[in-house]
Amino acid sequence: MGLCLPPSLSEETLQGCTYFRLLGPLFAHLHRAATERDRAGNRQLFSDQYASLLLRYFFHPVVTSLRGLPQTTTWANVQERLGVRQTSLRALSEAAYVFDAALRHEVLTTLGARLRPHLPLAEHAALAPLIAVDGSLLPALPRMAWALWQDEQHRAAKMQVAFAVLRPGPVEVTSTAGTGSERAEWRRLVQPGGCYGVDRGYVDSSWLQELHEGPCSFLCRVQDNAAYEVQEERALSPAARHVGVVRDAVLRRLGTTHHTRLLPPPFRVVQVATGKTRQDGTPDVLVLVTNRLDLDAEWLAVAYRYRWAVELLFRWVKCVLGCRHLLSQGINGVRLQVYAAFIASLLISLWVGRAPTKRTYEMLCFYLSGWATETELIAHIDRLHLKAPPPCKN
Repeated sequence: MGLCLPPSLSEETLQGCTYFRLLGPLFAHLHRAATERDRAGNRQLFSDQYASLLLRYFFHPVVTSLRGLPQTTTWANVQERLGVRQTSLRALSEAAYVFDAALRHEVLTTLGARLRPHLPLAEHAALAPLIAVDGSLLPALPRMAWALWQDEQHRAAKMQVAFAVLRPGPVEVTSTAGTGSERAEWRRLVQPGGCYGVDRGYVDSSWLQELHEGPCSFLCRVQDNAAYEVQEERALSPAARHVGVVRDAVLRRLGTTHHTRLLPPPFRVVQVATGKTRQDGTPDVLVLVTNRLDLDAEWLAVAYRYRWAVELLFRWVKCVLGCRHLLSQGINGVRLQVYAAFIASLLISLWVGRAPTKRTYEMLCFYLSGWATETELIAHIDRLHLKAPPPCKN
């Protein structure tokens, strides 16, 4: 059986470092970045080349640190295919402070826009616009003073991601100190008309009201003991009960009379049983708040379960791609690395036509290292398309 490749991919592109040649147009706008002060024309490492080297780092299993990258630039094949000269460790270290990480955003969004939904839109149209927002910690060195977390003995960076649940893929990425405000990052990521799903750490009653007036829609998990006043109980359909919905109610107020005013448009709370039991023996129930009064309760329950995809993405980036090992001690360098990791993930998804797996990543690394042939890589991707996608996690 022949390989059914995505529209943007052909068998011709599956040849060695041709992958990286295709990045040329994507990174072209980066080439002149941070060259204003180089009036003598002495700069030999440019922003687009540094971006390509970071991607090469993620796809080369032998290179596990920043010190390993300079050696790769001595190879003729790498110089030719990535368009770089022999580069020193000092030049790579400097690049993490000179090149603006925010310029990678355009590359991320361009690749993300090419993703296609992995689920039938006709059946999941209600979930199509959902963007999950979440954060995850990356261990940092004690001498990274900016990465304050918990106390003076602990340091961590936090990557914040806005993730298109149905496609799936990141639409925005940033990094902060470990103590960076999740709510502040969510405010920065919000676009008018968006639909957002978040966990408990992001919820603030006044911010939800601002979102509604944005106008934006949201689906948020709140604390189990969250206070609210019910205006109307809604009847549960058999479909809602089937997916675990135990309550559907329209709210008059979210919070208490001492903290929040009455909500001009009624909001809604949906409680969903997870099928698990808490330590005290009571059933575990998710308490979800939304301003979508038009959606059936079962769709809201399913939508929140799909939000779990962002947790899988974090595990992939940190444990498989190895982004837990930071290549730079500066915040801009961390952001450059995080952008590169998510761009690498998007490339794999586009190349193979589905969400990346550890086996597929290993196969790509073997191919790019010369251990696997093109035929073997295509056969692996072909087998992937014969498998059903994994079910979503409750």
